[in-house]
Amino acid sequence: MSVVETEQHGQVLVVRMNRPERLNALNHEIRVELARVWTEFRHDDGLEVAILTGTGRAFCAGEDMKESLAEKNPGGRPALMEDPFNAGTLEKPVIAAVNGFAMGGGFMMVERTDLRVAASTAIFEVSEAKRWLLGGYNHGHMANLAFPLAMEMALGFRFTAERFHQIGFINRVVEPEKVMEEAMGMALHLLTLPPAARVNTVHMMRRMRPMPTPAQQKLAAALHQHGAMGDLIESRAAFAEKRRPNFKGWEDPRDRYRMPQMD
Repeated sequence: MSVVETEQHGQVLVVRMNRPERLNALNHEIRVELARVWTEFRHDDGLEVAILTGTGRAFCAGEDMKESLAEKNPGGRPALMEDPFNAGTLEKPVIAAVNGFAMGGGFMMVERTDLRVAASTAIFEVSEAKRWLLGGYNHGHMANLAFPLAMEMALGFRFTAERFHQIGFINRVVEPEKVMEEAMGMALHLLTLPPAARVNTVHMMRRMRPMPTPAQQKLAAALHQHGAMGDLIESRAAFAEKRRPNFKGWEDPRDRYRMPQMD
């Protein structure tokens, strides 16, 4: 059984992450399969809309930390998955059908979709800050949320589907059994639009979203290397051992006052 399953419904492609025993966490295999699926979707002229969802009680729980620990790579690894949602070569709409937990990298995938349907039971969280990881995609929060809400998400607070609907991040909230039906209804509406209007609108709207400047990207990279890297290793070990982490902070306390600056 594939870790990523696809179903074609006319011109609609359903992409389903399929590791329910690991809450669809992103391991090496699922990243490679997602890259393949999105590349094929991009180049298939018979497909116009995609719906991304998960099997079981989670949409995606983010990085598979047990695998990264086993690989002695506690800081994670570069994503092998192409970014189909903001790529200039893909002017095809992508709908998130959030069936359950969307955590870490799973939430970031939701951020990069164009339209979003969520189960009333769905929970959203980014936990990098809890584990001493600077969220590499925090700019996605700024593109999707007002500053105080983006800050709340970046600092590890949880959001419910209903709250996200109230603040405009989620288009529709439905009962769990209705998520795919609602997402498919949105996809079928998109297919009624003139193709050029759909493609050009998606392209225009994506280009108008805030994107990080080179200086902001440089600052994020510098901050990622700033400070208590021992806490990163401790947080991953505590997660694997199911215990509370013992964070110690900066090795040199003066480092907290030596913050990198943006050019």
